Amino acid sequence: MQIYLDYSATTPPRPEVIAAMQDVLTQQWGNPSSLHEWGQRAATAVEQARMQVAGLIHAPAESIIFTSGGTEANNLAIMGVARAYRKPQHMIISSVEHSAVAEPVGLLEQWGWEVTQLPVDTYGRVNPRDLEDALQPNTVLVSIIYGQSEVGTLQPIHTLGHIAHQKGVLFHTDAVQVAGRLAINVKELPVDLLSMSSHKIYGPQGAGALYIRRGVELVPMMLGGGQELQLRSGTQAVPMIAGFGVAAELASAEMATETHRLMGLRDRLFDQLSDTPNLIPTGSRLHRLPHHVSFAIIGDGKTVTGKTLVRQLNLAGIGISSGSACHSGKLSPSPILKAMGYSDAVALGSIRLTLGRDTTEADADWTAMVLKQVLARLMPELACARC
Repeated sequence: MQIYLDYSATTPPRPEVIAAMQDVLTQQWGNPSSLHEWGQRAATAVEQARMQVAGLIHAPAESIIFTSGGTEANNLAIMGVARAYRKPQHMIISSVEHSAVAEPVGLLEQWGWEVTQLPVDTYGRVNPRDLEDALQPNTVLVSIIYGQSEVGTLQPIHTLGHIAHQKGVLFHTDAVQVAGRLAINVKELPVDLLSMSSHKIYGPQGAGALYIRRGVELVPMMLGGGQELQLRSGTQAVPMIAGFGVAAELASAEMATETHRLMGLRDRLFDQLSDTPNLIPTGSRLHRLPHHVSFAIIGDGKTVTGKTLVRQLNLAGIGISSGSACHSGKLSPSPILKAMGYSDAVALGSIRLTLGRDTTEADADWTAMVLKQVLARLMPELACARC
């Protein structure tokens, strides 16, 4: 029995996506910048995908800039704003950002920028009042993750964005885990920049996008031929972009039904594991990604870590993750859980189970049973102490 429960790390490309990519590779393989027929066929594929991705968030097609993924989109948003200033300014992020935001902001800090990291509560949520207090006359950008990949918590982006805009400050959100899973309408959402990724929504790896509200000016990081409205030079990866477009269109069409189904499976898995003595849920149950289940392990942080459980469940044919996949090679306390107030021992023992299109109730039930058995075998003293 094979059960994949790591859809926040990546998703399998849908057959329709693969078919679209194959069509591009055989029929529309030209350089989109070329003026001849071969190039224009490729350019048509790119622009069709731009409209499809824009449709996912109700944006104008011209506001979508294609990138290599969510990481590049985040970097372009942050560094693109920062490079517009000759002198260091002030920037605000949360203490639970993905490393694709935290790392470039950390680099800016080394270059003299002032950076404020907003604290979060035990559920991983930012208090809007903290943002109000942190804004300064020289604040030029606020970047707050929409849905936290490790603990699943959704931030109050509407409120936070309004607070930034009231002071005339640009607002960026990393929506990589949200786009395609929850409805986004940038006509109503107060964001100026929004990052997305193809492979989180059953598209290919290697494609992403940055939404840029009209009137927002960024300085490009990559210089060259001036593709993507002079903001992202380099010949576009047409097959990846075309696949991204199809994935976005399918996600938009199926979102209402699939999101409701995933919420049911998510809550079912939470409920089945709620009486497990060695686990405590992490993140907010109320404000949460629809497909996301996460726990911290009660223990000494050494005997059983999150990675221990990942390996044990893998032996049982079940794929889960320990925290963020981007940190899977490091045995160190999760900075996200640390920011939420957890001890080092607990922060070493976190697991994440994320659900997708192929996940069934039987998968959730089987996984819950196997996880309980593994914990009882590895931590019998805790299990017995709470019997």
